[in-house]
Amino acid sequence: MKKGLFSFFSEQKAEIFEQTIEHLWLTLMALTIAIAISLPVGIMMTRRIKLAKPILGIVNVIQTIPSLALLGFMIPLLGIGTVPAITALFLYALLPIIRNTYTGIIETDPGIKEAARGMGMTDFQSLIQVELPLALPTIFAGIKTATVINVGVATLTALIGAGGLGVFIFRGIALNNVNMILAGAIPAALMALMFDFFLGLIQQQIKKRRKLIVIAALVILVLMLGTITWNKLDFSGNSFKAGFPSEFIHREDGYQGLKKLYHLDLDVMEMDIGLMYDAIHNKKVDLVSGFSTDGRIGAFDLVVLDDDKHYFPPYHAAPLVRKQLIDTYPEVMDALNKIAGQINNPQMAALNYMADDAQLSPGEIAVAFLESMDLKTKYHPDGNADLIIGSKNFTENFILAEMFKILIENYTTLNVDLKMGFGGTKLVFDALRNGDIDIYPEYTGTGLLVLLPEEDRDTIIMYDREAVYEYVRKEFRERYDIHWLSPLGFNNTHTMVMRREHAERLGINTISELADYLQKQ
Repeated sequence: MKKGLFSFFSEQKAEIFEQTIEHLWLTLMALTIAIAISLPVGIMMTRRIKLAKPILGIVNVIQTIPSLALLGFMIPLLGIGTVPAITALFLYALLPIIRNTYTGIIETDPGIKEAARGMGMTDFQSLIQVELPLALPTIFAGIKTATVINVGVATLTALIGAGGLGVFIFRGIALNNVNMILAGAIPAALMALMFDFFLGLIQQQIKKRRKLIVIAALVILVLMLGTITWNKLDFSGNSFKAGFPSEFIHREDGYQGLKKLYHLDLDVMEMDIGLMYDAIHNKKVDLVSGFSTDGRIGAFDLVVLDDDKHYFPPYHAAPLVRKQLIDTYPEVMDALNKIAGQINNPQMAALNYMADDAQLSPGEIAVAFLESMDLKTKYHPDGNADLIIGSKNFTENFILAEMFKILIENYTTLNVDLKMGFGGTKLVFDALRNGDIDIYPEYTGTGLLVLLPEEDRDTIIMYDREAVYEYVRKEFRERYDIHWLSPLGFNNTHTMVMRREHAERLGINTISELADYLQKQ
């Protein structure tokens, strides 16, 4: 494994270096702005005590907002990329610096303050010459805390296209590649240690009153990093931006093959799958990779580009079940087959829409649909789980997993537990193979092109529903002791999605027309 890791670092050293610089820039910029604002605010609070409680309350509330939620809030306001990332990091850095500045100054020995006034010092002189130097260790402790927070949170900014070391981390999670995860995690950890070391040196230099040298060094560093980032930014507004999740970018059936077949040349930003639609709806990207049953396609008035070269194979959803479970509880198969072939594409899109737009829970949606089919949906009390159902991290999989649970608990005597939101196909499939879960909803195209080896694929009919299903059913049973149950009826294939008004204005209806348009730019 070590050899593989070193080899991976060697092969990817250029991208790792680039992402490290991006990560460093994001952290430093946010930290610089936070220090510039937090220090004066913290000092002001020591002179206007009544303001301390409300200000600390506000920054405390900001700190409690989950990182991914805060990034999601930023998209409608600031778009995607560097600006919302730095804004989010800046907000997270406020609390430790403001709080420690206020605490360090306010807790200075009153006797020392009194002595300073007795020597004829003004309030400003007392602050600069007495209180701030004494509060310096506490203030720097806050800056160090803010720095460590920023280094960690900056990995999440990869989900909104800001780059940084999180690109490797989330790509590795999606592809279940430990080397990729470590390629992001190790430099991030080293960066946090580096910041801690250098901040300690700066603190020592300030104590020795070498302020000008320290300030000049910091200014030069920020300007250098600023120049690097400025040169990378595109202010022309002409770049056609695409937002894709990490897994789609690197999968066999994703962007890599698509761009070869269609000769696509896109400015691709890796994004969280849950933020893609907000980004295209708010005109922050021009193209996203969707699924044919996504409810937000209709909700946001988007249009699906025709896959005129038939790149994407069928993706018919079906329960994927461990053979051991079927052998032990054959009644599970009968329960799940009650919805086999019963969900078509418009129905699944409508169910997804109920979650994405109407904000109903996956459980509520599953109950409503099953009741419409006159199936039992009685609440089943919690008990010791006989089996576990998993799901991937997107709306449709959540809804299907809830349906599976309801059916099994109402048409068998078994208790079911849910483990929802696995971050990638390989992760949830490995959990199934290892017995950590027993069932999850999967798609035949994914089984064919992601979970099976490449050999012999050209001997089957890639775009025939039955041929693909029979092939994966046979191969999974023989290779993995895992069964594909009957398909549910809908084909949730990959799609390329644009805003309707944008596609109509450019005259783009197919992926080939998109490729032609990009080649002319």
